[in-house]
Amino acid sequence: MQALLGVIFHFIGGAASGSFYVPYKKVRAWSWESFWIVGGLFSWLLVPPLAAWLTIPDFARIIADTPSSTLGYTYLFGVLWGIGGLTYGLGVRYLGVSLGSSIMLGLTMVIGSMIPSIYYQFFPAVGKDTIGMFFSTSWGLYTMFGLAICIVGVYLCGLAGVRKERDLGGHSDASGNNEFNLSLGLLVAIISGVLSACFNFGIEAGKPMANVANDLWKAAHPNDGEFLFQNNVSYVVILWGGLTTNFIWCLFLNIRNKTYGNYVDAQTPLLKNYLLCALAGTTWYLQFFFYGMGESKLGNGASSWILHMAFIILLANVWGVVLKEWKGVSKKTYLTIVSGIVVIIVSVIIVGFAKEIG
Repeated sequence: MQALLGVIFHFIGGAASGSFYVPYKKVRAWSWESFWIVGGLFSWLLVPPLAAWLTIPDFARIIADTPSSTLGYTYLFGVLWGIGGLTYGLGVRYLGVSLGSSIMLGLTMVIGSMIPSIYYQFFPAVGKDTIGMFFSTSWGLYTMFGLAICIVGVYLCGLAGVRKERDLGGHSDASGNNEFNLSLGLLVAIISGVLSACFNFGIEAGKPMANVANDLWKAAHPNDGEFLFQNNVSYVVILWGGLTTNFIWCLFLNIRNKTYGNYVDAQTPLLKNYLLCALAGTTWYLQFFFYGMGESKLGNGASSWILHMAFIILLANVWGVVLKEWKGVSKKTYLTIVSGIVVIIVSVIIVGFAKEIG
């Protein structure tokens, strides 16, 4: 039952992440950098402390009492993740929602799930899963098997993207994206996929804060098990780092492209644009709100990270179909993207219930 709840929470989080970019596509007459940073203010600055305040009343004191080294590493990984998140937006811009998300999040899934375990193999820590456990336990072998299947699904999605470009014969698709560019998009996607994995490293670096929140919860509720919202305090610091890189870059683009007038341009649907950005930014944050809940139920960072990424890839591809990003392609290409989605679903089932079936 705990595993099922964990999978459900990760599904909700994945749905939020796989869907957050959709409101951005409805923003009118604003540059990318303008709507990205307005939405980001909700994602990284406003909603995280609000969520922490609602779930962890003493979150500010926990942060204030945390050693500077812990805060520094957590923030640093947030900065690096911020670069990955920034290029994620560009990847979606050049590749579309489904293909861009598949490639970037596929890389993030593999790197983010494996690197912490490799680290703990050489620097053991209590309660941390080492890379050796993936090859010496039934749970680990099933998890690796599910990860391998998910990689196949990501490959199929990428293959569908190559066929899509060949079928369409240009840099446009039926979704209205006239900037589709496979070569540039792939370069951006690789950078984003590698750096985006730093969010999981940030969660690991911020675990001392989450542990304090969990201990305070257990002291007040000794019979209620693990605290579902313990990671919310860590998110505040991680996302400060993400805000730093994104704000600086978007401000630079505003100045360079002279798009800083977007925010007050009465010729654009200002209220609608701000509301859409707020919706997108809040939806984005909800992915990690539910990620923390799912991780508390599954009790394993690697499995949780793989599930989270797999669900995002799955939902992003579904949105790609709904938004007609694959309209006009050949039957072979369409079957390839559908096959990729199905394979990812299979991988989700295996990873989600690895501990149960192992």
